[in-house]
Amino acid sequence: MISTAPGQNDGAWIVHTVPGFPKARTGYSWPAAEIAKGHLLICMTIAETQINAIAASLFRAEPFVYYNDIPETKTAGMPDFKKLAEGQIPTTPPFTISRTIKLTGADAVPVHIYSKSAKSRYEFYKKVILKKLKKTIKVWSRRDNKLKGDCRIIERNIRLIKSPVEIAGHPTNIEADESNWIVSEPGNIFCFMDKPYAKSQATEPALAICIDKDTIFARFNAIAAQVENCPQ
Repeated sequence: MISTAPGQNDGAWIVHTVPGFPKARTGYSWPAAEIAKGHLLICMTIAETQINAIAASLFRAEPFVYYNDIPETKTAGMPDFKKLAEGQIPTTPPFTISRTIKLTGADAVPVHIYSKSAKSRYEFYKKVILKKLKKTIKVWSRRDNKLKGDCRIIERNIRLIKSPVEIAGHPTNIEADESNWIVSEPGNIFCFMDKPYAKSQATEPALAICIDKDTIFARFNAIAAQVENCPQ
């Protein structure tokens, strides 16, 4: 999260898969080892008054805060941001949380944030995201081949997107892509997921940012045109 304009109710929230980005008070050089990999970066314009709602979700996801210079005078009355900045971790329920913010600007779409702590022991895609969206989801993610697709509940399927695919004329596959995301069926929801579709994430904290916007959905849904068969 970035406070962009002193004295103004403006800020930015960036979610991404780029290692070590951004660097505090210095320039950033793209790591050579990442050039051949796929990455995803989403920059959202927010009001500073939404920082605490975002912090509440991040707090459950137990992130490592490597830099913070937002003065306490700006965060007075933001208890969740204070806990986040101090590196606290959730020790009492609720271990899952959902928050909604609205982006600023001409096309101010709502963003739904879902998160869980490691203590929840929930499989994030099925127990949190599927229940919240109440729709079938199509998953693009690296996999462990232990957690399979799930078609047992009608209109609440988990379908795995076929890999490899071609994106804008460029062939790619889930092994070469560091991003994890889902789209809903029917649309128009796109979600950035911070954990891959693997059994290990049940014991890890996790976060999802979901945007209900037809133009964003359409770009990712084109990649998700073909899905694997349901497990037998």
